[in-house]
Amino acid sequence: MDRDEDNYYGKHGEPRKFDPKFRGPIHNRHCTDIICCVIFIVVILGYIALGVVAWVHGDPRKVIYPTDSYGQFCGQRDTLNENKTILFYFNILKCASPVVLINLQCPTTQLCVSKCPDRFATYIDVQASYRYRPDQWNYFRQFCKPGFNNPRKSVAQVLRDEDCPSMIIPSRPFLKRCFPDFSTKNGVLTVANQTTFKDGRGKTRNVTDLREAANGINNVLDARSVGMKIFEDYAISWYWILIGLFIAMMLSLLFLVLLRFTAGVLFWIFIFGVIGIIGYGIWHCYWEYDHLKGIPGSDLTVYDIGFQTDFKVYLQLRQTWLAFMIILCGVEVIIILMLIFLRNRIRIAIALLKEGSRAIGYIMSTLFYPIVTFLLIAICISYWAVTAVFLATSGEPVYKVMANQTLCKYANLTCDPETFNTTNVTKLCPGAQCTFAFYGGEGLYHKYIFIFQLANAFVFLWLVNFAIALGQCTLAGAFASYYWAYRKPADIPLWPLFSSFGRAIRYHTGSLAFGALILAIVQLIRVILEYLDHKLKGTQNSFTRFLLCCLKCCFWCLEKFLKFINRNAYIMIAIYGKNFCTSAKEAFFLLMRNVVRVAVLDKVTDFLLFLGKILVAGGVGVLAFFFFTQRIPVFAQEVPMLNYYWVPLLTVIIGSYLVAHGFFSVYAMCVDTLFLCFCEDLERNDGSTAKPYFMSASLHRILGKKKLSPKKAVG
Repeated sequence: MDRDEDNYYGKHGEPRKFDPKFRGPIHNRHCTDIICCVIFIVVILGYIALGVVAWVHGDPRKVIYPTDSYGQFCGQRDTLNENKTILFYFNILKCASPVVLINLQCPTTQLCVSKCPDRFATYIDVQASYRYRPDQWNYFRQFCKPGFNNPRKSVAQVLRDEDCPSMIIPSRPFLKRCFPDFSTKNGVLTVANQTTFKDGRGKTRNVTDLREAANGINNVLDARSVGMKIFEDYAISWYWILIGLFIAMMLSLLFLVLLRFTAGVLFWIFIFGVIGIIGYGIWHCYWEYDHLKGIPGSDLTVYDIGFQTDFKVYLQLRQTWLAFMIILCGVEVIIILMLIFLRNRIRIAIALLKEGSRAIGYIMSTLFYPIVTFLLIAICISYWAVTAVFLATSGEPVYKVMANQTLCKYANLTCDPETFNTTNVTKLCPGAQCTFAFYGGEGLYHKYIFIFQLANAFVFLWLVNFAIALGQCTLAGAFASYYWAYRKPADIPLWPLFSSFGRAIRYHTGSLAFGALILAIVQLIRVILEYLDHKLKGTQNSFTRFLLCCLKCCFWCLEKFLKFINRNAYIMIAIYGKNFCTSAKEAFFLLMRNVVRVAVLDKVTDFLLFLGKILVAGGVGVLAFFFFTQRIPVFAQEVPMLNYYWVPLLTVIIGSYLVAHGFFSVYAMCVDTLFLCFCEDLERNDGSTAKPYFMSASLHRILGKKKLSPKKAVG
């Protein structure tokens, strides 16, 4: 009998004190980690207040609608721009990059228009012909500043004051902005089938001057075209996608049910398959080693030929195949020895997997609890995103001096558009304008926008981790109720899942929030490190990059460790109802006393669940491939006409994997809970009449303990 199967003593040598009347999850509980619970509630109220303040100050129209040079929204209802939904740039050459157009303000007048220009024209030509061709002037005037109707004003003054653009070129709206209508003709870049155009300042320009804009815009437009086709494919195939996901759900359920009977078979088939493959590798290496005997040059060593870029050279040496054979023999021996010495623990792991399948069969409602977790996380994500948008759009319009002269000392200074014409700026800097720059402010609220965004991200991480913790604790309580039922399923309490959920919310909100808080702090630090790494990518300081890399690695490991500890702490909380720190400590030492079993169980569980995900996603994916490519004659007439058949196919495969992951995460939580209960059962009881085991008969037989009582054996 192994040491970790005996009773244990405390850290000072005294026997561990167990309640002899313990029969599973304690129902007479008290609230734990009350201080953290109060802080958590206060933070939630503060988060709601932050959302309200952001809603008051923010304006998402700043994201939806483009803004002209006067800070007015294009297309906004009940304004002069209600029917002018598109933004027009006077001189597109000054802001050729579409990224600049969308994210920054160009140093040119921006105007809201109802439609983009559809022809080439210059102000010089229009002014010269406005008397006998007024229709050209009337068309060109709609791209001038509102109210301007003075074609007799000199060209120099019009261009200086930017009353009208010097030119207009054929454009098309994209992202509610007028972009040049680029196209290619015989491999030559053109605009409306022309390769040159007049810039309105006496020069003839080539459309290649807009190549930077053309490349970016054409790529984006191509992406938009692909996006529209993908949307069409989703619109006509969503019904079949849902059917595929439903099939994935049924296959996941079937796999979990069959694990009760096939867990051991699948595992041993895989193990012996690996042993057989390695054995074949050993034989092949020996065959190659023997086949090269007597061939000139094959007896050379790797040291003799030195470093070679062509790996095939090494395959001509007997020493290479001898090394491969020795390595494979070593791996084979290690695997066989591990199977010999860990065979009992492997049998326990497989028995726990089967027991997990049986537990889920009795508490089927647990399979659908991930929907609750998904909805809670979806609410958190939605609230975070909306709050982030409102915070980002908080502020009043900020106007700055936009000067054509590079030496103007007032350039980029803030200004007031209502009093700008009465200042000396227009005299000292001819052509300067007070134009809209961005949204911001100098108030206390606007100064701390970044801090608010950081707080928004932190509370979001805290809430998401709390939702996950609540799910883990709820499932652990339900499955612990199954394990500690002396007669299964007769002693399983009524509605174990709902009872466990109620206990977690009523008594342990503070403990779950405490664990989620620790994890959220580490995750926020990781986000900050990623941000710093992104900002410092261009730096040449090797030490800084090395330090950041080390910090990122350390905090990644810390996050993984904390997730492992938190998960098992929540299980102990669900069983005993103690606070987070005590539960985490007891779970950690319990696992350390059974560290070999933990390692074996984790690997066996991970392998079987990964195999299940691959089987479900692969099986449904193959079926979807044959369906959407019309290779199933029975359903050939039902297949919708698609632009890209891979769109619904990839959606079904990824969706099936996520569906399987959702179901199998419940199963993994079940196995982890049963394992901790199993370890506690071994330390708490001895199989006697006074202290009977609560484990199943199969686990009992594997351990070789005393026979179960007749009543237990029947159960």
